[in-house]
Amino acid sequence: MTAFRYRRAALALTAAAVLPLTLTACGGDDSSSDAAADKSSSSAPAEEKSSAPAEGTPADGPFGPACATVPKDGAGSFDGMAQDPVATAASNNPALSTLVTAVKKAGLVDTLNNAQNITVFAPTNDAFAKIPKADLDKVLADKEMLTNILTYHVVGEKLSPTQLESGTYDTLQKSSLTTKGSGENYTVNDTSKVVCGNVPTANATVYIVDTVLMPKS
Repeated sequence: MTAFRYRRAALALTAAAVLPLTLTACGGDDSSSDAAADKSSSSAPAEEKSSAPAEGTPADGPFGPACATVPKDGAGSFDGMAQDPVATAASNNPALSTLVTAVKKAGLVDTLNNAQNITVFAPTNDAFAKIPKADLDKVLADKEMLTNILTYHVVGEKLSPTQLESGTYDTLQKSSLTTKGSGENYTVNDTSKVVCGNVPTANATVYIVDTVLMPKS
């Protein structure tokens, strides 16, 4: 009987000794889980930043206030224009109808459509409207003068917005034009503003401008 009491006392002591160790181990696992959770939380990726270009950063695609007037779909949309050579693409944009008429009168449709990797500064209808009607009619009736003016709007390489920040470029008319600006604000020859820029066509990059450019010579 005495031996039986000793055995019970020994079992009780063993249980008393093991129980704190078990509780400690469990507590350690909880702490590790909490620490891992905290670490996971702290290493979670930060909230995504806005994809809008910062001020002064050139845009990747078409930009400018007049881009809002470009049709959303069809041949005259940005996607549609990208499929056609530049003269054809321009003919599908209602805001460039006067330019298209001038290009046809000068016989430059094939020249522009067959050229490779060019930049066209395309005056809007409103840009041509700034020219007194009598003077515009005179220019449209003079093929040599008209060709001289229109080819001045064409540079023989594709220009990105970054290249427009400060540059001087030779035109097909054989004299040069200058560009400057940043972000989404650019001017050509200090007077003509880009109102919808970086528009892709099959063979050209188009910058739609608000003033007709006049050759320097």
